[in-house]
Amino acid sequence: MKIVIIGGSGLIGTKLGAILTQRGHEVVAASPSTGVNTITREGLAEALSGAQAVVDVVNAPSWEPKAVLEFFETSSRNILAAEKAAGVPHHVALSVVGTERLLESGYFPAKLAQEKLIKGSGVPYTILRATQFFEFVGGIVESGTDGNVIRMSPALFQPIAAEDVAAALADLAVAPAVNGTVEVAGPEPIPLDKIARQFLAAKGDGRQVIADIHARYFGAAINDRTLTPGENPRLGRIRFSDWLNQ
Repeated sequence: MKIVIIGGSGLIGTKLGAILTQRGHEVVAASPSTGVNTITREGLAEALSGAQAVVDVVNAPSWEPKAVLEFFETSSRNILAAEKAAGVPHHVALSVVGTERLLESGYFPAKLAQEKLIKGSGVPYTILRATQFFEFVGGIVESGTDGNVIRMSPALFQPIAAEDVAAALADLAVAPAVNGTVEVAGPEPIPLDKIARQFLAAKGDGRQVIADIHARYFGAAINDRTLTPGENPRLGRIRFSDWLNQ
């Protein structure tokens, strides 16, 4: 199969490309660095010609609410229009578990808008919603910095290795479109304050982590359901403790 990865030079895109190439597929890593720009449409039609699937894992360069909304809406409209013109039979997109529960944070309304465009496009699709990646835990921990301590909600969190997300995307890309949403999460839920302590200990960072039920997650109030998947998600195989030890 010819599979185009939009955002093919990023964290997930590079891992996904390696998996699909190893499985014998023809992979096109589409990004501005390879001459494909989903905002200006440069190179987009050429890249999608003959594709049997397109996987969109591109991320916005800015998370400012207006800018991120414009990015995902413009990029998605251009990709979906190019897919229709090329007759692409399957659009796969990466989104975030809990998107509709995090609307106080500007990034998530933009992802919800992207999902709405996909569902209404008429292009057969599969949306994969993933929990946050292990690779982003450091930034999440730092977002709770309050002087010399870290304030983190004790709400449950179920992060996943980027490698496991890429593996799920690879499976979905070569399967028929489900015209619906699939969830993938890490193998175990862990309170956010506990994962922060594990991360800081692994780094030798002695700052104290305080469990604070009022601490916000990038501006949004959260509880045990906000960052965890629904029933019967696909689960990754890599545990956070094992990932830290690597």
